[in-house]
Amino acid sequence: MTIIPSRTMVCCAVFAAAFAALPVSAEDKYALKAPNGIPFADFKGYENWTPVNLSVTETGLKLIAANDVMIKAYRSGIPGNGKPFPEGAKIAKIQWTRKDNPEAPFAVQVTDKQQFVELIEKDSKKYAGTHGWGYAEFIYDPAKDSFNTEGDDAQRVVNGACNTCHEIVAGKDFIFTSYAHR
Repeated sequence: MTIIPSRTMVCCAVFAAAFAALPVSAEDKYALKAPNGIPFADFKGYENWTPVNLSVTETGLKLIAANDVMIKAYRSGIPGNGKPFPEGAKIAKIQWTRKDNPEAPFAVQVTDKQQFVELIEKDSKKYAGTHGWGYAEFIYDPAKDSFNTEGDDAQRVVNGACNTCHEIVAGKDFIFTSYAHR
Protein backbone atom coordinates (compact mmCIF):
# COMPACT_ATOMS: atom_id res chain seq x y z
CA MET A 1 0.00 0.00 0.00
CA THR A 2 1.32 3.40 -0.96
CA ILE A 3 1.09 6.15 1.63
CA ILE A 4 0.55 9.62 0.23
CA PRO A 5 2.32 12.33 2.21
CA SER A 6 -0.06 14.68 3.98
CA ARG A 7 1.32 17.76 2.17
CA THR A 8 0.39 16.18 -1.19
CA MET A 9 -3.07 15.32 0.10
CA VAL A 10 -3.59 18.88 1.33
CA CYS A 11 -2.45 20.30 -2.02
CA CYS A 12 -4.79 17.93 -3.88
CA ALA A 13 -7.68 18.85 -1.59
CA VAL A 14 -7.04 22.58 -2.07
CA PHE A 15 -6.80 22.13 -5.86
CA ALA A 16 -10.00 20.08 -5.93
CA ALA A 17 -11.86 22.65 -3.84
CA ALA A 18 -10.64 25.51 -6.05
CA PHE A 19 -11.55 23.62 -9.22
CA ALA A 20 -15.02 22.81 -7.87
CA ALA A 21 -15.58 26.50 -7.13
CA LEU A 22 -14.96 27.49 -10.75
CA PRO A 23 -18.08 28.15 -12.77
CA VAL A 24 -19.10 25.52 -15.28
CA SER A 25 -19.42 28.18 -17.95
CA ALA A 26 -18.56 31.86 -18.30
CA GLU A 27 -21.78 32.70 -16.46
CA ASP A 28 -24.87 30.86 -15.39
CA LYS A 29 -27.81 33.04 -16.36
CA TYR A 30 -30.20 30.51 -14.88
CA ALA A 31 -28.86 31.30 -11.39
CA LEU A 32 -30.14 34.89 -11.67
CA LYS A 33 -33.37 36.25 -10.22
CA ALA A 34 -35.00 39.48 -11.31
CA PRO A 35 -35.36 42.16 -8.61
CA ASN A 36 -39.01 41.13 -8.24
CA GLY A 37 -38.00 37.51 -7.56
CA ILE A 38 -38.73 35.87 -10.92
CA PRO A 39 -35.94 33.36 -11.57
CA PHE A 40 -34.36 33.13 -15.01
CA ALA A 41 -34.42 29.35 -14.44
CA ASP A 42 -38.23 29.37 -14.81
CA PHE A 43 -37.58 30.01 -18.51
CA LYS A 44 -34.87 27.43 -19.07
CA GLY A 45 -34.78 26.39 -22.72
CA TYR A 46 -36.36 29.63 -24.01
CA GLU A 47 -33.66 29.68 -26.69
CA ASN A 48 -35.48 26.82 -28.41
CA TRP A 49 -39.07 28.06 -28.05
CA THR A 50 -41.28 28.63 -31.09
CA PRO A 51 -41.11 32.10 -32.64
CA VAL A 52 -44.33 34.09 -32.28
CA ASN A 53 -43.38 37.25 -34.11
CA LEU A 54 -40.63 39.81 -34.69
CA SER A 55 -40.51 43.45 -33.63
CA VAL A 56 -38.38 46.33 -34.81
CA THR A 57 -37.76 48.84 -32.03
CA GLU A 58 -36.02 52.21 -32.06
CA THR A 59 -32.83 50.53 -30.89
CA GLY A 60 -32.97 47.00 -32.20
CA LEU A 61 -34.58 43.82 -33.41
CA LYS A 62 -36.64 41.69 -31.09
CA LEU A 63 -37.60 38.04 -31.42
CA ILE A 64 -40.67 37.06 -29.44
CA ALA A 65 -40.80 33.33 -28.69
CA ALA A 66 -43.22 31.31 -26.58
CA ASN A 67 -43.38 28.02 -24.74
CA ASP A 68 -45.64 25.18 -25.90
CA VAL A 69 -48.50 26.26 -23.59
CA MET A 70 -48.59 29.74 -25.12
CA ILE A 71 -48.17 28.49 -28.70
CA LYS A 72 -51.08 26.07 -28.29
CA ALA A 73 -53.21 28.94 -26.99
CA TYR A 74 -52.24 31.21 -29.90
CA ARG A 75 -53.06 28.46 -32.40
CA SER A 76 -56.48 27.96 -30.77
CA GLY A 77 -57.31 31.61 -31.42
CA ILE A 78 -56.36 33.24 -28.12
CA PRO A 79 -56.51 36.16 -27.50
CA GLY A 80 -58.58 37.08 -30.58
CA ASN A 81 -61.39 34.78 -29.46
CA GLY A 82 -61.76 36.71 -26.19
CA LYS A 83 -60.37 33.92 -24.03
CA PRO A 84 -57.41 34.46 -21.70
CA PHE A 85 -54.08 32.71 -22.04
CA PRO A 86 -53.82 29.63 -19.80
CA GLU A 87 -51.76 29.30 -16.65
CA GLY A 88 -48.15 28.44 -17.45
CA ALA A 89 -48.04 30.44 -20.69
CA LYS A 90 -44.63 32.07 -21.12
CA ILE A 91 -43.00 34.49 -23.54
CA ALA A 92 -39.35 35.42 -24.03
CA LYS A 93 -38.52 38.65 -25.85
CA ILE A 94 -34.88 38.65 -26.97
CA GLN A 95 -33.52 41.96 -28.24
CA TRP A 96 -30.34 42.76 -30.18
CA THR A 97 -28.98 45.97 -31.65
CA ARG A 98 -29.24 45.95 -35.42
CA LYS A 99 -26.79 46.56 -38.22
CA ASP A 100 -26.74 46.50 -42.00
CA ASN A 101 -25.77 43.16 -43.49
CA PRO A 102 -22.64 43.98 -45.55
CA GLU A 103 -22.88 40.75 -47.58
CA ALA A 104 -26.45 41.23 -48.75
CA PRO A 105 -26.91 42.66 -52.28
CA PHE A 106 -29.90 44.65 -51.00
CA ALA A 107 -30.76 46.72 -47.92
CA VAL A 108 -31.33 44.38 -44.99
CA GLN A 109 -30.63 44.67 -41.29
CA VAL A 110 -29.61 41.80 -39.04
CA THR A 111 -28.97 41.31 -35.36
CA ASP A 112 -25.74 42.60 -33.87
CA LYS A 113 -25.13 42.68 -30.10
CA GLN A 114 -27.64 41.20 -27.70
CA GLN A 115 -29.18 43.80 -25.37
CA PHE A 116 -31.55 41.96 -23.04
CA VAL A 117 -34.10 39.23 -22.51
CA GLU A 118 -37.56 40.14 -21.22
CA LEU A 119 -39.64 37.33 -19.77
CA ILE A 120 -43.36 37.11 -19.10
CA GLU A 121 -45.26 34.30 -17.43
CA LYS A 122 -48.93 33.67 -16.60
CA ASP A 123 -49.62 32.64 -13.01
CA SER A 124 -52.82 34.22 -11.74
CA LYS A 125 -52.18 33.33 -8.11
CA LYS A 126 -48.54 34.43 -7.95
CA TYR A 127 -49.11 37.62 -9.96
CA ALA A 128 -52.64 38.56 -8.94
CA GLY A 129 -51.60 42.21 -8.54
CA THR A 130 -50.50 42.46 -12.18
CA HIS A 131 -53.48 40.82 -13.89
CA GLY A 132 -51.95 37.36 -13.60
CA TRP A 133 -48.73 38.16 -15.47
CA GLY A 134 -45.20 38.30 -14.05
CA TYR A 135 -42.54 40.35 -15.80
CA ALA A 136 -38.75 40.17 -15.64
CA GLU A 137 -35.89 41.73 -17.56
CA PHE A 138 -32.29 40.51 -17.69
CA ILE A 139 -29.76 42.91 -19.21
CA TYR A 140 -26.96 41.43 -21.33
CA ASP A 141 -23.44 42.81 -20.92
CA PRO A 142 -21.44 41.85 -24.03
CA ALA A 143 -18.14 42.95 -22.47
CA LYS A 144 -18.61 40.37 -19.70
CA ASP A 145 -20.64 37.90 -21.79
CA SER A 146 -23.16 37.72 -18.98
CA PHE A 147 -26.60 38.83 -17.88
CA ASN A 148 -27.42 40.99 -14.88
CA THR A 149 -30.42 42.56 -13.20
CA GLU A 150 -28.88 45.94 -12.50
CA GLY A 151 -29.78 49.37 -13.78
CA ASP A 152 -32.86 51.35 -14.61
CA ASP A 153 -34.21 48.97 -17.24
CA ALA A 154 -34.35 46.00 -14.87
CA GLN A 155 -35.64 48.17 -12.02
CA ARG A 156 -38.56 49.53 -14.06
CA VAL A 157 -40.12 46.05 -13.94
CA VAL A 158 -40.19 46.23 -10.14
CA ASN A 159 -41.67 49.71 -10.31
CA GLY A 160 -44.62 48.42 -12.34
CA ALA A 161 -43.75 49.96 -15.72
CA CYS A 162 -44.28 46.68 -17.60
CA ASN A 163 -47.69 46.08 -16.09
CA THR A 164 -48.75 49.70 -16.66
CA CYS A 165 -47.75 49.51 -20.32
CA HIS A 166 -49.45 46.14 -20.85
CA GLU A 167 -52.72 47.51 -19.47
CA ILE A 168 -53.11 49.20 -22.88
CA VAL A 169 -53.89 45.74 -24.29
CA ALA A 170 -56.14 44.46 -21.50
CA GLY A 171 -58.59 43.22 -24.15
CA LYS A 172 -55.89 40.88 -25.46
CA ASP A 173 -55.12 39.46 -22.01
CA PHE A 174 -52.31 42.02 -21.61
CA ILE A 175 -50.18 40.65 -24.46
CA PHE A 176 -49.13 42.97 -27.31
CA THR A 177 -47.69 40.39 -29.67
CA SER A 178 -49.96 38.57 -32.06
CA TYR A 179 -49.08 35.22 -33.55
CA ALA A 180 -47.66 35.75 -37.04
CA HIS A 181 -49.32 33.84 -39.88
CA ARG A 182 -47.26 31.01 -41.32
